[in-house]
Amino acid sequence: MKMSAKWLARGAALVAATMAGMALAAPSQPVSGEVRRIDAANNKVTLKHGPIPELELPAMTLVYLVKDPALLANLQPGDKVRFSADKVDGQYTVVQVSR
Repeated sequence: MKMSAKWLARGAALVAATMAGMALAAPSQPVSGEVRRIDAANNKVTLKHGPIPELELPAMTLVYLVKDPALLANLQPGDKVRFSADKVDGQYTVVQVSR
């Protein structure tokens, strides 16, 4: 029984650490990028950008979901932007963007 309590305590600590990590997740710091493509019908934007350490992303071109479709209203391919992203329900998502 002593062994079971020890493993139960370790399991509880692992769950607590995992939940704490989830609670600390936050949008990335603003990153410079370039709009490559806009898919307003599907609330997506393709951005070429530098590294995003908070999301463990290297410099790349990536299709992002957009949290608020209104963020796409004034964007066009070729625009230089600053944006913040987060991982929402397993999807990379733009939460803020400005030109």
